[in-house]
Amino acid sequence: MNILISNTSDKPLYQQIKEQIKDAILREELSEGELLPSIRSFANDIHVSVLTIRRVYDELEADGFVTSQAGKGTFVSAGNLELLMDSKRRLVEEKLQEAIENAKLFNISKKELSAMMEILYEMGEEI
Repeated sequence: MNILISNTSDKPLYQQIKEQIKDAILREELSEGELLPSIRSFANDIHVSVLTIRRVYDELEADGFVTSQAGKGTFVSAGNLELLMDSKRRLVEEKLQEAIENAKLFNISKKELSAMMEILYEMGEEI
């Protein structure tokens, strides 16, 4: 798992890590049942405190993305498929909201934006 953290980001380290793990699960780069690194080794690998990784794993578990088993580790959980689908929809909605705000900023009409989105969506199917 490749995690990139930035000390210059406005987001706290735990949030940067949590979002990247969550994105990897949503993109199915991490699959159901896959064992995540131990807290200690993960913290050492990315040079953060074990408390930071503990918080990441605890929050991911609270959100339903992982499950922890005492003595065995922390595993990716896709048990709540609806939760995963909702998270995927939210990611798309966030990007669409950003596109809408940019369109309004540049005086692009709703009709023009819809046409752009339709063309881009169809182009994506060809790839």
